[in-house]
Amino acid sequence: MAKRRRKSIILRLTLLAFSIYTIISMSQMEMELVEARRQLTDIENQKTEQELKNQELLQLLENGSEKDFIERAARDRLGYVYADEKVYTDMSGMAGS
Repeated sequence: MAKRRRKSIILRLTLLAFSIYTIISMSQMEMELVEARRQLTDIENQKTEQELKNQELLQLLENGSEKDFIERAARDRLGYVYADEKVYTDMSGMAGS
């Protein structure tokens, strides 16, 4: 009877240890999955940003010469203007109307 009881306790302890190991392993896998999904979202955002930049550059190239491209890039991205040029900004919010 004592031998049978000892086997039962060992079996229960083994099952408990296996259950704890399984829970810990699954928790680690879940954390890795969450991190991988976050990285995927970051990469997708970077891809979208790069595609927009590529489209913008293609449009600039299609709309004029290399000189025009450089001038537009300097004006749009860097805010450069000619020395004798005055730039006015429409603050009414109705630009293009």
